[in-house]
Amino acid sequence: MGFERVNRISEEYKREISDLISNEIRDPRIAQFTSVTHVDVTKDLRYAKVYISVLGDKKAREDTLTGLKSAAGFARREMGKRKNLRYNPEIIL
Repeated sequence: MGFERVNRISEEYKREISDLISNEIRDPRIAQFTSVTHVDVTKDLRYAKVYISVLGDKKAREDTLTGLKSAAGFARREMGKRKNLRYNPEIIL
């Protein structure tokens, strides 16, 4: 019963984080071909582990991961504005 809600929230976060990466985050380190493959939200809605895929060489992957980690606070704040949840999950890459 409760897992259905967690799965719905995971899919919503996946869609919204993909939108944030492609439209809102303006970090030059993030590669153009970056996609969110999966999001795991914990049962207590405290953490969201985001899995990404980057098309490019190893340096592009490392730079993209560094850029996304530095933008995690911005993404969490924007997700809090977009989604009305009691707890706004901390984004872990």
